[in-house]
Amino acid sequence: MVGSLSRRHSIDPTIWEAKTRGLVYVSNHRTLLDPIYISLALMKPVITVTYSISRISELLSPLKCIRLTRRDREEDLKMMEEILSLGNIVVCPEGTTCREPYLLRFSPLFAELSDDIVPVALDSKVSMFYGTTASGHKILDPLFFLLNPRTIYIVNFLEKLPKSHSCTSGELSKIEVANYVQNEIAKALGFQCTNITRKEKYMLLAGNEGTI
Repeated sequence: MVGSLSRRHSIDPTIWEAKTRGLVYVSNHRTLLDPIYISLALMKPVITVTYSISRISELLSPLKCIRLTRRDREEDLKMMEEILSLGNIVVCPEGTTCREPYLLRFSPLFAELSDDIVPVALDSKVSMFYGTTASGHKILDPLFFLLNPRTIYIVNFLEKLPKSHSCTSGELSKIEVANYVQNEIAKALGFQCTNITRKEKYMLLAGNEGTI
């Protein structure tokens, strides 16, 4: 069976829908297919925020993809705010995939975007091929993942972030909010949090900064 989906949540995430603005689903990043499986679990389309993926991957995606600059933080934040007015978005703050039981450092940009944040803990199980690469062609990652005789995706919607743990509470900084979300997702998965950045990962594994 290919593409088996396991959805775990005690509360229907659709009851959190905002009337005027969408929700920000913040997840760890296992493969390029993460937003698609989140959308399948929600049973409704979402808009995914992307960084350095290929144009072909964007064209082939069944979901609407919005490319951020990664260079101009203010421009990226403004773009995400505009997107949020159109519907729910999926953000992977690690900025790149990680196949090991670790979470890379979370970019805190999402914490400035909204108080309506739902952490999502993702995990994938494969039987033959990994669906991630650091030095190969990223466009082939979904193909290799789906070539597995059996694949399983686990999508676990965690509790929506309480207002006391958002930036508007005035008690936590954006970095503290990002660290809190990273820690909650790590606990749900049994993974370990790290301070390794996307650039550091690519420099260690591929000798480049991972820019397409």
